[in-house]
Amino acid sequence: MKIATFNVNGVKTRLAHLLRWLEKEQPDVACLQELKALDEGFPADAIRAAGYGAVWKGQRSWNGVAILARGQQPVEIRRALPGDEADTQSRYLEAAVDGVVVGCLYLPNGNPQPGPKFDYKLAWFERLIAHAATLVDADHPVVLCGDYNVVPTDFDIYNPRSWRKDALLQPESRACWERLLAQGWTDAIRQLHPAVPIYTFWDYFRQHWQRNAGLRIDHLLLNRKLAPSLRAAGVDTWVRGEEKASDHAPTWIELASPHPGQT
Repeated sequence: MKIATFNVNGVKTRLAHLLRWLEKEQPDVACLQELKALDEGFPADAIRAAGYGAVWKGQRSWNGVAILARGQQPVEIRRALPGDEADTQSRYLEAAVDGVVVGCLYLPNGNPQPGPKFDYKLAWFERLIAHAATLVDADHPVVLCGDYNVVPTDFDIYNPRSWRKDALLQPESRACWERLLAQGWTDAIRQLHPAVPIYTFWDYFRQHWQRNAGLRIDHLLLNRKLAPSLRAAGVDTWVRGEEKASDHAPTWIELASPHPGQT
């Protein structure tokens, strides 16, 4: 079973990129972030024609998340992160696919910091930590994947010097990440590639893609039930090299079949 996460940076603008990726890589589950489209603007027909069922939660101009499943319809569990009923930003979606609970998240960027956007980032992170605590020891396998907007360590960025004031590298952001992992979650990429620089995001400035000046901010975390099933993990960097591509590349894991996390 292959599960991937991909910040598409506009699902309508980059639909052709998404469909090419789905056709070539054929993930069984694909979590999408930053749809930048209302619910009625989501290209469900094109995605269905590509062989995928989908659940999604859109939002005008920004945010938006979706979970796609190859050859089947994901079973929606929740459409928002618990903890703040007043929060209307579309940043979390949870569904079951083949017995795996899949949480798709788009954690707030938090810039500029300090300020209200960074405060919102940390508050959202606290809600994620609280919800994750209910899932890490669940009897069923769980993966929390998406754009976390956190660079976990200096090893996860090409050069941290020019990013020191960015919300993605702040001590508070990294402390939240560490508290999340400390619950017992497995960072799939680092578990299998502990000593290799791996990036998932290259911004559009200063030839960062061409120079491989990237950051690792897209993560897949596995709960205790699912972690033993991890077999492979990587990044489909070829997608970032496409013309007018998203600034993210799809990040993926492969799990033992047919029933991840089960013995």
